[in-house]
Amino acid sequence: MQKVILVTGSTDGIGLVTAEMLISQGHHVLLHGRNPAKLEAAEKSLRAISPDGRVETYIADLSHMEEVEALANAVAAGHDKLDVLINNAGIFHTPDVITGDGLDVRFAVNTIAPYLLTQRLMPLLEPNGRVVNLSSAAQSPVDPEALTGVVKLSDDFTAYAQSKLAITMWSRTMGLASGNAGPAVIAVNPGSMLGSKMVREGFGVTGGDIRIGADILNRAALSEEFASASGQYFDNDAGRFAAPHADALDSGKCDEIVQAIEKVLAETTRS
Repeated sequence: MQKVILVTGSTDGIGLVTAEMLISQGHHVLLHGRNPAKLEAAEKSLRAISPDGRVETYIADLSHMEEVEALANAVAAGHDKLDVLINNAGIFHTPDVITGDGLDVRFAVNTIAPYLLTQRLMPLLEPNGRVVNLSSAAQSPVDPEALTGVVKLSDDFTAYAQSKLAITMWSRTMGLASGNAGPAVIAVNPGSMLGSKMVREGFGVTGGDIRIGADILNRAALSEEFASASGQYFDNDAGRFAAPHADALDSGKCDEIVQAIEKVLAETTRS
């Protein structure tokens, strides 16, 4: 059965390869990017893969919350149902660290934008739907004041690792809250040091086979093994569901992070 699947950050890297896998299986893929030329090129390459799959494109800069809302509105305007949301878009290093809203761009793109997008698209997701959130093996205790932009983090890795634990924490909170009523919300570490643009730019190495990460996202989106995994964390380095950083298992700390995200959104969005 053809499913409608939104993959953010799908103009290159793991996101694009994941979209290629989904299209080859005949699914309806909603591509997202912030660069119109790259988005057009990705759409063209996907359309050549399979005559059965369908492709749509959406442009949004996820460092700006108003554009996240516009993306959600555009998807909702064209669809009354979304089967899977894959929050893949992420950032590690950039010369412009602070957004126009005064946020660290790593938290904005890696943590807050996917939370907002998920909340806005939740009405389209049925009980058997899924939200797959990109986590990482890099997880570090989150400073709520760094998340809200009060404290500035100078180190790329520190900001990235905190942002990835933060998305893992809200994924667990949201996933456990939805429970069997769905949709399932799952955090996934796609694999360490895979050959993405982020790894090349951030660490100066080629990295491993990027299809390793795309394959686990494909499984998380579609396979039965993830159907009842809401609130869980899948570590693809270990090849199994595993415990994330201890802070993600602390409901009090998770609630604190969710409250910090909600505080940011109350200040940067209309509703």
